[in-house]
Amino acid sequence: MSDLAERHCAPCEKGTQPMTGDPVAQRLGELSSHWQNADDEKIVGTFKFKNYYQTQAFVNAVAYIAHGEDHHPDITFGYNQCTIELTTHAIDGLSDNDFISAAKIDRLLD
Repeated sequence: MSDLAERHCAPCEKGTQPMTGDPVAQRLGELSSHWQNADDEKIVGTFKFKNYYQTQAFVNAVAYIAHGEDHHPDITFGYNQCTIELTTHAIDGLSDNDFISAAKIDRLLD
């Protein structure tokens, strides 16, 4: 079992290189099947719900996680679906913070 959801996001040091290739694939394997790699620049999660109320509750919970971790995704949603894009803007690519946030989001569905 992955410990990603137990960890916390940390600021990236200047000059930190974005994660690519095998490390991205390994981390992605620790997440639910909702998440996909988008050209090693971001991970994208797609989530479906029964109705608007459940979708909105999920989005609000994701916003709460983002605020607590100080790592903010791009979120789009409609009546019964939500798409979340995670990337580390400070390094223009992926970092552990993206996978930590995704793991915490996955926990909402347990």
